[in-house]
Amino acid sequence: MQDEVDGQAPQGASGKVFRVPPEFLSMRNVDVARGQKVVLQDVNLKMATGEHVAILGPNGCGKSTLIKAMTCECYPIVRPDMEMKVYGRDRWDVQELRQHLGVVAAELPGERTSVTRGLDAVVSGFFSSSTLWPNLEVTETMRASAMDALGLLGAEHLRDRWVGEMSAGERRRVMIARALVHRPEMLLLDEPSNALDLAAQRELREILRDVASGSGSRRGTGIVMVTHHLADILPEMDRVVMMRDGRIVGDGSKRELLRAERLQELFGVELELTERNGYWHSW
Repeated sequence: MQDEVDGQAPQGASGKVFRVPPEFLSMRNVDVARGQKVVLQDVNLKMATGEHVAILGPNGCGKSTLIKAMTCECYPIVRPDMEMKVYGRDRWDVQELRQHLGVVAAELPGERTSVTRGLDAVVSGFFSSSTLWPNLEVTETMRASAMDALGLLGAEHLRDRWVGEMSAGERRRVMIARALVHRPEMLLLDEPSNALDLAAQRELREILRDVASGSGSRRGTGIVMVTHHLADILPEMDRVVMMRDGRIVGDGSKRELLRAERLQELFGVELELTERNGYWHSW
């Protein structure tokens, strides 16, 4: 697959221009270790650029490690029959890859983020940094893009607030704006509704629906969401990947996989299931 061609935007670190291929992710026979423990085992997974996918499973099943593998923060164990490609490449400069991915982790990017004002925190997404360090060259175009991203999230009023003084829901809006500031093709979210109250969870889901579908001059953005909450799975997400004990145990449509018997097996508890307005709930 040809990755780099003249006449397409944006330009990568190599000086050539990157054309985003139709396939975002290809994993074949992938194992990933963290420390001495193999966390992901024999993962086979493909995702298209722009696709909306929920990765569902109990705590500790390897969902977050899978996201870190996609962002090249964790590397697979090398063996002859293994393949791991992101946007058609098996090697990436991480800073260049971040131009095409937006990542919202469960934690803040760094300890300096909490003492950074909202607008500067969003601008820092251009540099994948925890704050705007003095050596970083910030342009007015960057600041304008950051305000656009805050506007998309309904968070313009947070531009001058310290991140550490924001509520959990406000911080989550700013971090999503930070991830979207450079208009990536894919947005990766790790447990986005954790620590949010019910009102903030509902607001977040409506915001992510707008991100998925696009609005105004913004195209829709592909979303890969790690969660163990059924209600986080947006109506726009038709595909669900189920994980347990570091392995993929299900990959298909919501209608196929969001069934009481499959979820009972996945989470190890008896439950009942219902759907309302495109969202699924269990009790």
